[in-house]
Amino acid sequence: MNNNPAQNNTENNQKLITLAQEAVQPLGFEVLEVQQQKQGGEHIVLIRIDRLDEQPVTMDDLTKASRAADALFDEADPIPGEYRLEFESPGSKRPLTRARHFERMLGLKAKVKSEAHNFTAPIKAVSGDDVTFSVGGEDVTVKASEMQANLAEFPDRHR
Repeated sequence: MNNNPAQNNTENNQKLITLAQEAVQPLGFEVLEVQQQKQGGEHIVLIRIDRLDEQPVTMDDLTKASRAADALFDEADPIPGEYRLEFESPGSKRPLTRARHFERMLGLKAKVKSEAHNFTAPIKAVSGDDVTFSVGGEDVTVKASEMQANLAEFPDRHR
């Protein structure tokens, strides 16, 4: 048995991501992020989704995704005890996890964390998996797969 809580949490979160993706992908959505939270002693699984056609996520979309995931999560029972599933659109702190996410947000600021970097800067260019940022007038390139990033400013229109 693995007694490392951090590793167990990572493994469990990956299972939740896989299960959520299995539920929503046939409906035309992708899972951007899954977070487990505690609020007032209640366990909440927050699933942030986006549309594969890159249109804005609607309340109807969230309802469809929630219904599909509820059934699958009830069947799989991935978390011991009671929990509540919540679905959200990406919102202003949109996770940027793939190169195409960065391409959609060119020119906007992203908050970036990697082994070698921790900064907030505009997205300058994307080439394959390489994302270039303008950090203090210097170009810094990081692989999308090797960083955690969130949008740091809200676009003036849907992208």
